[in-house]
Amino acid sequence: MLVRLTMICAGATAATRKGSFPADEPLEPRSLTSARAMRGTLRRADHVWTAPALRARQTAETLGLEASVEPLLADQDYGRWSGRSFEEVQAQQPNEIVAWLSNPNTAPHGGESLADVAGRASKLMDGLIAEAGHTIAVTHASVIRTAILHVLGAPLAASAKIDIEPLSITDFRSDGRRWVLRACGMTAPKPANPRQA
Repeated sequence: MLVRLTMICAGATAATRKGSFPADEPLEPRSLTSARAMRGTLRRADHVWTAPALRARQTAETLGLEASVEPLLADQDYGRWSGRSFEEVQAQQPNEIVAWLSNPNTAPHGGESLADVAGRASKLMDGLIAEAGHTIAVTHASVIRTAILHVLGAPLAASAKIDIEPLSITDFRSDGRRWVLRACGMTAPKPANPRQA
């Protein structure tokens, strides 16, 4: 029995491109162009899911995927920090930023901790481990990082050492008993004309 999970990171938005904590904003034009270039390159899937955020749903739609919303794929809830830049929050709440960066169980912003996100990713993967077939999931970097750590059995503190680019693809396989990380880091082709970006 082969189980395959392909996670696609949602495209970038104007806010995330500037290093802000994400809110529910639309994709930037360059991400729409890159996602269109990926259309038709993905293998057939038995199930296609997307995170609830607008940028994830737009990514799925632009990729030509008919996806149903899966709440477990939601991005980390950054609470009061959503939409604000990292630099702004760091200047106004330096102790809270240090606590957030050093302890995956803290959520000084009033949203979710990284451990909360990891719990959702683990629940999703544990539920899929014995489901034969291929699932494509359009989600967010925080979910993909914690899924990788779950498969590797690595501590959540290692999350900061995993870079997940917008529109990158991470592939997992299972034999029904355990997950393995098959491939990581494949990204969308760059537009042929830089002016289209």
